[in-house]
Parts: sequence; C-alpha cells; structure tokens
Amino acid sequence: MTATLELPPPGQATYADLEALPERYVGEIIDGTLYAQARPAMPHAQALSALGALLHVAFGRRLGGEGDPPGGWWILDEPELHFGADVLVPDIAGWRRERLPRVPNAPWLELAPDWLCEVASPSTRQFDRRLKLGRYHAAGVGHLWLVEPQARHIEVLRRSEEGWLLVGSHFDDEVVGIEPFQALPLTLAELWLD
Repeated sequence: MTATLELPPPGQATYADLEALPERYVGEIIDGTLYAQARPAMPHAQALSALGALLHVAFGRRLGGEGDPPGGWWILDEPELHFGADVLVPDIAGWRRERLPRVPNAPWLELAPDWLCEVASPSTRQFDRRLKLGRYHAAGVGHLWLVEPQARHIEVLRRSEEGWLLVGSHFDDEVVGIEPFQALPLTLAELWLD
C-alpha cells in the first residue's frame, strides 16, 4: 500500500516543507507551491546519466589546451537553484568557469546556469514546460535542452529578450553538435534505451 504524500496548501510552502519530503522525491517550490516528483524511470535515468557523463568528460575540464577537449565548464547533475523564492532542480546544469570560477561548498546556487537540461518523462513534461521554462528565462539561463527519452528527441532553446527561441530539434540516432556545446559531436543513440 502506497501512502499519499501530503503537501502544504498552494502558495504556502516553505523550505522546511521541501526538506521534509521523503528521500525518493525531488521537490521544487514555485510561487510558494511545493511540487514533488518521484524519482524517474530508467529511460530518464539513462538519458540523464549518459548526457551528463559525455558533457562532463568533454567540457568539465579546467582548460582546453591544444588537442584537448574544450573544457571551461562546471557540469552538475540535479543542482538546487534558488531564484528569489523559487527553488528549482534541473536535471543537469552548466556554468562557464569565467562566470563561476569555483563551485561553492553550499547546498544550492543562486547564479543562473549558462545552460541547463530537463529530461522529460510523461509525468513531468507539462510541469517542465508550463512552470519551469518561464522561471529559467527570467533568471537569465542562456540555453536550455528539453530531452524526451521515450520520443528519442532533443529540443534546443536559446534565450532571447522576447522569450525562448527554438534553434534545433534532433531525433533518434542523429550525430550533431548542439549549442552551446557544438564542439562535441553528440551521438543521440547513446542517450536512449532500446
């Protein structure tokens, strides 16, 4: 028998409510409302793990010397971001080291990432698109990838003053360089479970 998760009334959530969630949940607060999602299924986990590993190896280096990967980024899985009263947890995020010279020894960051990725599942797709995208834009995130493992699809968005600009849509087993990581030919088939 599964217990029902009791959440505070909309608009009244505090950080203590987020901290009180069971370990198997990821919690986020938007406009004072606590949203709790159970840990995702394996297609989500595979896409997240593979993408994070590929980007970390290629770009998570201090310097990109001649013949070396480009480097110059911090790539973090599920960092907690605080944008005013909102608390968001993207699946992966990246900061250029010139903007964030070192990752602080703290439980969260307030500096918006230069890039982030949300790996959607059927239960989070609408939440990511309807609620989180606007918050990420307002915070100043530069690039955003929406990965849908079951559809085998990556949607690439770039921030503009007017909103998010769709700059790419990639499917199945394409091999592509996707901004802001164009230097890495990404084989999409590595992200999907068969």
